[in-house]
Amino acid sequence: MDNRIYNFNAGPAALPLPVLKRIQEEFLNFKGSGMSITEVSHRSKWFDEVIESAVERTRRLLKLDDHYKVLFIQGGASLQFCMIPMNLSVAGKSADYINTGTWSTKAIKEAEIQGKDIKVIASSEDKHFSYIPRDLKPNPDASYLHFTSNNTIKGTQFAKFPDAGGVPLVCDMSSDILSRPFDVSPFGLIYAGAQKNIGPAGTALVIIRDDMLERVPDNIPTMLRYTTFADKNSMFNTPACFVIYTISLVLEWLENDIGGLAEMEKQNRAKAALLYEFFDKSGFFTGTAAPDSRSMMNVTFRMPSEVLEKKFVAEALSEGLGGLKGHKSVGGCRASIYNPTTLDAVKYLTEFMAAFEAKNG
Repeated sequence: MDNRIYNFNAGPAALPLPVLKRIQEEFLNFKGSGMSITEVSHRSKWFDEVIESAVERTRRLLKLDDHYKVLFIQGGASLQFCMIPMNLSVAGKSADYINTGTWSTKAIKEAEIQGKDIKVIASSEDKHFSYIPRDLKPNPDASYLHFTSNNTIKGTQFAKFPDAGGVPLVCDMSSDILSRPFDVSPFGLIYAGAQKNIGPAGTALVIIRDDMLERVPDNIPTMLRYTTFADKNSMFNTPACFVIYTISLVLEWLENDIGGLAEMEKQNRAKAALLYEFFDKSGFFTGTAAPDSRSMMNVTFRMPSEVLEKKFVAEALSEGLGGLKGHKSVGGCRASIYNPTTLDAVKYLTEFMAAFEAKNG
């Protein structure tokens, strides 16, 4: 394992090393089947156990009651941008959105394409999405209120979720799902592309409440209905078997190795605090998110020049620190410190940053 780097990629992102080793051990002969998990039938007893494990562990970690279904839908979070308004908007009612960056903007666009009555009730676009808007005026009669809990590109995160006064919350949690405990009851639907915090690319985890399923119309394509997946335990067609298998192992790691979401949050806060405290003392590295909106998952920062930023990314990689280049739309640098990223990795990064500043500051 000496050739492995510290992986700060934003997605596909780092996975827990024990999970990767488990995959390696089981890959050629899964559970005595004589087949790889990539070869077994999704209708087999072996895969039944996998998907049930993923569902039940999600239920336990998030304390879901029987009113929620746990689904796995291919197409990532981007497909959810169109499925949500298609399935959940109610005639005569608006669908409300909070715009905090690229992914919220994309979700709004997909709803507008369908001609839905969209209302953006709050936005941080006035300051280049560098903060989470606080002055919210939810419509008490909206179909739902959609927001993105963590913004990978701009490095902002909702510390406290919006109060919509009983209107169902719909949330894109792609980059911070299962990073902290929270009360699920206000949420009608939660979705997360797997490739950032819980597994490899290829599916979205969708958690949907029963009353939301009752809204699903019959006149939309079969594979775009949430009821199709809920009625068949995500196996109306062949699901992303390997992705779900990996997710089940990550959830097992979260439960058994980490000890649950409260402990995971402690570790995540410690990692983020180490980086932000470094920025606050540095006159060279500058965080881009407003201090009260900083993300625990994606830490975005700049240096005095783009030339220095390119040098930093290149030299960091040569020292075993990968994935530190910022998103192409904004430039700069970014350290994604999802659940599997260790405190040791963040300590090594801050040590490298201090040495880089000493040489180039």
